[in-house]
Amino acid sequence: MRVTNAPYNNTHRKVFCFFFSKKKRKLLLQLTTSTNYTLTIMNITEKTLTTLEFDKIREMLAAHCSTEGAAAMALSLCPDDRREIIERKLRRTTDARKLIDTKGLPPFGTVKDMGDVCERALKGAVLTPRELLDVAQLLKSARSLLDYIRANKLFETVLDEIFERLLPNRSLEDRIFRSIISEDMIADEASPALADIRRKIRVSNLKIKETLSKYVGGSYSKYLQENIVTQRNGRYVVPVKAEYRNEVKGLIHDTSSSGATVFVEPMAVVDANNELRMLEAKEAHEIERILSELSAGVAGSAPSLNLNYRNITEIAFAFGCANLSEKMDAREPKITEERACRLIRARHPLIDKSTVVPITVSLGGEYDTLIITGPNTGGKTVTLKTLGLFAIMAQSGLHLPLDEGSSLCIFEKILVDLGDEQSIEQSLSTFSSHMVTIVSIVNERNNRSLVLFDELGAGTDPVEGAALAVSVIEDMRSAGALCAATTHYTELKTYAMDTEGVQNASCEFDVETLRPTYKLIVGAPGKSNAFAISEKLGLPHRIVERANGYVAAENRQMERILGELEEARQAAERERDEAKKQKEEYERFKVDSEREIEKARRDAERELEKARSKAQRMVESAKRSADFIMEEMDKVRKAKDSERLGEELDRARRDLREHLRNHSDAYDPVEIRQNENYVLPRPLRKGDEVIIVSLGKKATVLETPDRSGKVSVQAGIIKTKADISDLRLHEEEAKIISGGAKRAAGSYKMTVSRDFRDEIDLRGKTGEEAWSAVDKYFDEAELAGFHTVRLIHGKGTGALKKYLWDALRKDRRVSTYRIGQFGEGDGGVTVVELK
Repeated sequence: MRVTNAPYNNTHRKVFCFFFSKKKRKLLLQLTTSTNYTLTIMNITEKTLTTLEFDKIREMLAAHCSTEGAAAMALSLCPDDRREIIERKLRRTTDARKLIDTKGLPPFGTVKDMGDVCERALKGAVLTPRELLDVAQLLKSARSLLDYIRANKLFETVLDEIFERLLPNRSLEDRIFRSIISEDMIADEASPALADIRRKIRVSNLKIKETLSKYVGGSYSKYLQENIVTQRNGRYVVPVKAEYRNEVKGLIHDTSSSGATVFVEPMAVVDANNELRMLEAKEAHEIERILSELSAGVAGSAPSLNLNYRNITEIAFAFGCANLSEKMDAREPKITEERACRLIRARHPLIDKSTVVPITVSLGGEYDTLIITGPNTGGKTVTLKTLGLFAIMAQSGLHLPLDEGSSLCIFEKILVDLGDEQSIEQSLSTFSSHMVTIVSIVNERNNRSLVLFDELGAGTDPVEGAALAVSVIEDMRSAGALCAATTHYTELKTYAMDTEGVQNASCEFDVETLRPTYKLIVGAPGKSNAFAISEKLGLPHRIVERANGYVAAENRQMERILGELEEARQAAERERDEAKKQKEEYERFKVDSEREIEKARRDAERELEKARSKAQRMVESAKRSADFIMEEMDKVRKAKDSERLGEELDRARRDLREHLRNHSDAYDPVEIRQNENYVLPRPLRKGDEVIIVSLGKKATVLETPDRSGKVSVQAGIIKTKADISDLRLHEEEAKIISGGAKRAAGSYKMTVSRDFRDEIDLRGKTGEEAWSAVDKYFDEAELAGFHTVRLIHGKGTGALKKYLWDALRKDRRVSTYRIGQFGEGDGGVTVVELK
């Protein structure tokens, strides 16, 4: 099936059409700015996709998509057969996963298809508040996604082009959110006229209630059934006992079901009620005008809204593929031009990761056909499905759960004969149903086909079935197709051993435990182990022996040789695993030893350098002190005959003491005194190890600094308060902060960006606890590149919200803050815009 792209409006953007399968026949438009080409849908049937269980992969992918459109796109995913398209899809998935690892998942929000809404707006229809809020949410998502990709940009991706096609409209977004609080509530701020009308309505309501209060609490109360004011037909009334209806002059609007109460609108409030009804009509008219104005804005932005939805859907789909890749521990396979596939430690994605046994299998290159033998339930069919499913997934742009070094070629057709499709209605036996499928495969195969046969030639006479199987395989090879087939026939094992380009493989089976190991052994045929399994399950030995006697001598010889080869192989494998284990232990020991030696060498060099530096400072200080003393002695010598000898001696002593005091830090072990302009690298925390400079003592911080800058510390058994300027972080901690911060900054920032969420839950915290968390959260938001965050404080008594707002008002990092709107958490959330 081929779909040719058509230009979108007058731009060079092209539209690709993907049609949903089965019940989802909805057209999805996906934009791209790449060069003009037609989209080729690979020639593969839905039956083949279901047989290889690709439908389950699509369901898994849909579950990992963040928007409805992306999930629908996942459910309609089909493989492609053009290399440039496949590689671009794979690269898109790879880049999306890199972005998740460095920045976290993008903020998609709730995005809905605005196609029908825009079409109605273009026709002049007035949109509902719910529809307008969905439009605003779409615009908000587009803006947030642009902020996401532009903040802290570390590398280029193939997704950048799609992100940059997003067209935010902050003006329309803000107008809608400012005007509409929820789908059934329009804000007073929607227009000055609406605010004025509602103010008058409140005044009118108050006036009416004040007038009616005279009836409820005055002399008329004895005529009332209850002392309350209620409404009937939108007008304020009082419930009057039926027998006193003539005592209260007014208009009767309703009676109770029992007839004992009549609801009367007193004449004193008739005019006020009329005025109220007029104001309410004006309010409805103004609301209609506001919705109409906003709908016109949507109509004007209809093209950009549709573009935004399609681009967001494409981005969400790429990140859905990345999420699935992370869940499966998958990676991007290499797409090769060579007609060959090599899967290294491939793990079937539908088998639990804790139990799946990886397989390594190749097809193409040295051999184009693989004959897989072994016992039932040994994993032969799983191997075929893994080959077919991985080819489909790769050509659909999905990562594969396998190891580095794996590669796949591109197939134009994937043809399979798996399972038993016998049909009573169509008079098809097991053999006939298989043969119908094989006939179809023979007619369709070409040199770009992958052909998979399960139990080829089964269901008929073994001799004829084996001969037919060999002939079918020969036909596949002659067409240039890559082929893999499972079988129990000895003739096919022999054929594989005798034919160049055909390779045997077997699924390992532990006869002792009667359990398959699911390991695929390429290069050796396998045994069916029917006799051993039957005997283990309880079949009498005499029956097994008699059956063994009926087997032809050459077949017994073959089975015996295969058994001996298998035992030798398992023994060699055990020895290899043991040698590998010992080698890994040696390598670990070697690495650990080298690391310890290197650490010891660095520590020794550091200590030596420290000692040299300290010795040099001591020598220089002593030299300066000696020079100074000699100068002072020379001055004293010159003044020995002077009358001022005593004064000169006193002066010399003072200068000498001052000099020694000023230069003692050069060899003072408390080296932190050298820095007179020392600034703490971070705020002190309870439990920090510090040095009290004036005492030269090490102490522990008991409490954080108070407002006057005093810190409670404990030095030994003495507890005291010290000025924060007299404290230094302990030497080792200072080194970690000054040296390690630079090394850790990059990885910390990456960790914050990856794990950061645009909201923080503060419910249940005191005001001080909440603000302490918010203070740290704002720093992380700046590192992660987020400018809009949400503080979830709940509604409750409002005390926590008041405390936070008081703190936000004083915080220089905050640009604006407001209460949450519809879809953001309403009154339980504060939305903060950071500078």
